[in-house]
Amino acid sequence: MKKLFSAINAAGMCLAPWMVAGAMTTGLVLSTPVEGIAQQQTPAYSAEEQAALKEADELNEQALKLLQEGKYTTAIPLAERSLTIREKVLCQKHSDVALSLTKLAELYQPSLTIFEKVLGNVHPLVAANLTNLVVLYQARGDITRDIDVLRRGLEVEAQNLNLIFAVGSEKSKQDYIRTFSGTTDATVSLSLQEARNNPTAAFLALTTVLRRKAFVLDAVADSIQILRSKLDKNPETQKLFAQWLQVQQQLSALVFSESGKQTVNLKAQLEKLEAEKEKLEAAISVKSAELRQQTQPLDLAAIQTKIPKDAALVEIVQYQPFNVKAKTDAQRWGKPRYAAAVLRSTGEPKWVDLGEAAEIDKLAIDFRVALVKGIRFNKLGRTLDEKLIAPIRPLLGDASHILISPDGQLTLIPFEALKDEQDKFLIQRYAFSYLTSGRDLLRLNSNVNNTSSPVVLADVDYNNQGQTVASAKTSGSRGSQNLRSGDLANLIFDPLAATKDEAVAIKKVLPNAKILLGKDATETAVKQLQSPSILHLATHGFFIADVAQNLNASPDLELTPRPKEIIQVENPLLRSGLALAGFNKRKQATNNNDDGVLTALEVAGLDLRSNQLVVLSACDTGKGDIKVGDGVYGLRRALVIAGSQSQVLSLWQVDDAATKELMVKYYNNLQAGKGRHEALRSAQLDLLNSQDYSEPQFWAAFVPSGNWTPLNNL
Repeated sequence: MKKLFSAINAAGMCLAPWMVAGAMTTGLVLSTPVEGIAQQQTPAYSAEEQAALKEADELNEQALKLLQEGKYTTAIPLAERSLTIREKVLCQKHSDVALSLTKLAELYQPSLTIFEKVLGNVHPLVAANLTNLVVLYQARGDITRDIDVLRRGLEVEAQNLNLIFAVGSEKSKQDYIRTFSGTTDATVSLSLQEARNNPTAAFLALTTVLRRKAFVLDAVADSIQILRSKLDKNPETQKLFAQWLQVQQQLSALVFSESGKQTVNLKAQLEKLEAEKEKLEAAISVKSAELRQQTQPLDLAAIQTKIPKDAALVEIVQYQPFNVKAKTDAQRWGKPRYAAAVLRSTGEPKWVDLGEAAEIDKLAIDFRVALVKGIRFNKLGRTLDEKLIAPIRPLLGDASHILISPDGQLTLIPFEALKDEQDKFLIQRYAFSYLTSGRDLLRLNSNVNNTSSPVVLADVDYNNQGQTVASAKTSGSRGSQNLRSGDLANLIFDPLAATKDEAVAIKKVLPNAKILLGKDATETAVKQLQSPSILHLATHGFFIADVAQNLNASPDLELTPRPKEIIQVENPLLRSGLALAGFNKRKQATNNNDDGVLTALEVAGLDLRSNQLVVLSACDTGKGDIKVGDGVYGLRRALVIAGSQSQVLSLWQVDDAATKELMVKYYNNLQAGKGRHEALRSAQLDLLNSQDYSEPQFWAAFVPSGNWTPLNNL
């Protein structure tokens, strides 16, 4: 076998050996080249020394070949002899020794000691050596040492992840965290396979998932909120933030007001603005890092203390199983699967495998369609319960409140509408609170300082006629009902008759609420809000699915295809949003800052620092592009970045009249002191038990996320 890697590349950078050795022997591609390693001059060797080194190379090659064949016991003595020769010729601290030992990291420990001494305990090369050692111990069945070394390597990666995430744009953070997917999958696999029922392995796997799942969202939200909190103290910060908001507005206006015109030129403008946005995001990260207090990687115990005694955290993750003893790369990584970890307020986490992701995803997609159409949802809901909830039900114990963090396609289904073995909807058995990851529990402290009065926006005048023309229908759909048949630039929305009554009813519950109706329900009015305690938006919502998602969906899936004429927009936050006053006349708008389209990208720039609750009483507001391990890129993500503590959003097109009934009941329950999520559950149960709206297509679309506790100062 040829040498697996060279010590130094032409640019003088130290090539992280796990990139090559990992790709060829373990499949773990864990990082990128590491810069700045000082290299010593290689001394001249005598003929005798050169002969000895040649022998060491030959022994090393034999050892690697035996390793690939699974003959670990035979390989180790050869590796030790090779190492002894190198140590004798080169001396113990020579960098060439360290690099040589890295080549044998999966066989021997000394290179780790050298790197730790020379480079420090948190250097990426230390993590590389630890990872390679993990492969050896796991292959030999030495689970105790395997877990110990894996823990040390993951701690190093966690430290480096925190450091790297202090800088860079959102896209750069997404790119970087993807390089950690190998160790995440391998750690979850270990807890479900070789170390099954090992509490230390289970603890390590859940800690790793919680440190990485949706970490990009947390980093971006923290940067924005830290910077916003300092706006009144620093003119430079004010300028940077204003530039960021302006670029978001320009991108949104370009997509929704100018679609179909000068396509080539518009694409170039979009690329230019996206590049400018990335530069500003990187600058915001750097600026906020200067103001951020130094933090340590997440500790699982800190999350466990936030779980109520009657609740259970259910962390669902999509992963690829890793087989260390497989002979080829194709065999080492299995097909993606789902797994779930269950954590109560006390005790050890428990893991369970749920099955192949492809099968579960298909069920989830079909279930969502069935709910929308009102057909076959009972059978599909029962099947999904058997797949997802039945395996974890023994681990839930007496928990009645499930804090659920889904992944993949499971982020777009309401678990409340699944059916248990008694043919009951799960909403009748459990209360659900949706989280992006269990790490959300650390962000639930209610900060209600400097909040303003609640704001309710409804009865929107989409034509800016000065007087809303109500639809003749008594019931309609709050969504993109004609989006499938035309260019988005030509999309026209009808008025929503029931939203005015909805606003009037909410005003009775919240007498201090500010009501924005008709032509006053503008994009500008929303952007000027300063931390309203509650923000309720009753209007049309939209989401345009990504091309790739449409291609992967079932033929009968009710995903909206992207209109043929619209610009190909990569950013999902530009493909979801809300329709406000003047939406139907946006192409004639003279003020590009208010075209009646509030995109998710613009929502991310709202001031919701002390907001306790956002309710988007509209269609498709909970949908977005699905990114495995990083949640849904859509309006909810934007609201979290803006600072909102909790959100209520919808997963499909909702009935106007049914939604009005649901929302009125919801606010009455909030006024009665019920929690933000329990108030919604109670309202949904009322509809479930009603004559007109008992089907889940009417009550199950809205899902609650974030803080579930009662509102303060209602």
